Amino acid sequence: MRMIALLRGVTPTGKNRIPKMSYLAELLTDAGFKKVQTYIQSGNVLLDTDLPLKETADKIHKVIQENIGADLVVILKTKEQLETASEENPFDEVCDFSRIHLVFTNDRIDREKLAVLENTVFEGEAFRSGTECLYMYLPRDAAKKKLNTNYLERKLGIVATMRKLNVVKHLKEIG
Repeated sequence: MRMIALLRGVTPTGKNRIPKMSYLAELLTDAGFKKVQTYIQSGNVLLDTDLPLKETADKIHKVIQENIGADLVVILKTKEQLETASEENPFDEVCDFSRIHLVFTNDRIDREKLAVLENTVFEGEAFRSGTECLYMYLPRDAAKKKLNTNYLERKLGIVATMRKLNVVKHLKEIG
């Protein structure tokens, strides 16, 4: 099965740095994954696996931690899930396309907590939910920046990672 691994916590420097994504692709290929490819330095990996989701995520995490030293959460999605997430984008052409962010998680989201966030006013920013992800519109000129992955993780009790809409669209195209 073709999977897209979205790594949460990749940093340009420090302990969660991945020196080169091509090196990560080599490590994952050596670990038995097939057709491994990466996209941009922020932690997007496409690969084929016959393992169940949890085993795939655990194996990717272990390979990274043992060989690179980074402790990264692995969020797995299929091409179809990314396609649905992209198609359900609730923000129209009035919004700056480059400021639309999609938030993915492997965790179940509590519907009551989600309803509270959906009814919160974020002063210039916007939050919506979809079937495959959460959506944030984060314009540069927002007076107070409140929405981000850490905020959503705290409020919803989840572990998540964020990608811009154009990155998600590209991942589904190359997936």
